[in-house]
Amino acid sequence: MRCAVISRAGQVIANGCLLLHKTDEGKWRLDLQTDGGKLIQGGMVDSDGDMASASQALFRQFFQVWGMSDLTLTVTVR
Repeated sequence: MRCAVISRAGQVIANGCLLLHKTDEGKWRLDLQTDGGKLIQGGMVDSDGDMASASQALFRQFFQVWGMSDLTLTVTVR
């Protein structure tokens, strides 16, 4: 899925793709791979497929990477 990370001022911080990576333990992790080559690791997907906690962990990483809160992630499905 293509996506963009957008600041509260409307500036595009990064473009990239949302990905699911399978860990060595067989669990799935929600990550963002930016077009600039940065891999931002999110959280683990729940066993029932719910990605709420995984996406919350990913947004916490956005703050670590860019030092901003109130970011918006827009997704384009083609």
